[in-house]
Amino acid sequence: MIIGPKFKICKRLGGAVFEKCQTQKFTLVEARKKTTGGRGKRQGAASDYKRQLIEKQKMRYMYGLSETQLSRYVDESIEKSDNPSHALMTRLESRLDNVVYRLGLARTRRLARQMVSHGHITVNGRKVTVPSYLVVQNQQVAVRDGSKESVLFQSIREEGDDGRVPVWLSFDRKALAGSVTAVPSYDAHELLFDLEQVFEYYSR
Repeated sequence: MIIGPKFKICKRLGGAVFEKCQTQKFTLVEARKKTTGGRGKRQGAASDYKRQLIEKQKMRYMYGLSETQLSRYVDESIEKSDNPSHALMTRLESRLDNVVYRLGLARTRRLARQMVSHGHITVNGRKVTVPSYLVVQNQQVAVRDGSKESVLFQSIREEGDDGRVPVWLSFDRKALAGSVTAVPSYDAHELLFDLEQVFEYYSR
């Protein structure tokens, strides 16, 4: 997925949807803008559609999805579950590129997608090159044996951050492998987007 300058997108959406924007410097700049009122013309209140569009874009950019992918995920969540919000988040978090990122094998989801696409990752011992592949409970996600000496993974054994791995995953840093131990969980208060607004956007 081709995107524009990440800092500009974060500023436009009002959220650190990219890891590049999740820095103290970016946070301070945005806080200063809110305090001073920013520059340029004063903007009026956003319409319902604009608010919904912004929240949808936050989710899309955060997970690196195309419009078609996100629209399909939302439709499937509504059709197949009594709790669409939970179903949607479970689907997003279960994507192979996201699992690779959550395990700490990649510093960003974008890099995780590249790792998967280039054949560095296996699921239950089989190489998978589709970032959207759905990883289910008890499946193992690992770095392919032939890729373990790549510069992409050299520092993980020594410098990995196990505290970042969510509770629904387990990770063996020495083996560069992890597994899904439970259904992905999330805290709605910690999301960078408003799920309700996303569903409102697609319900139009």
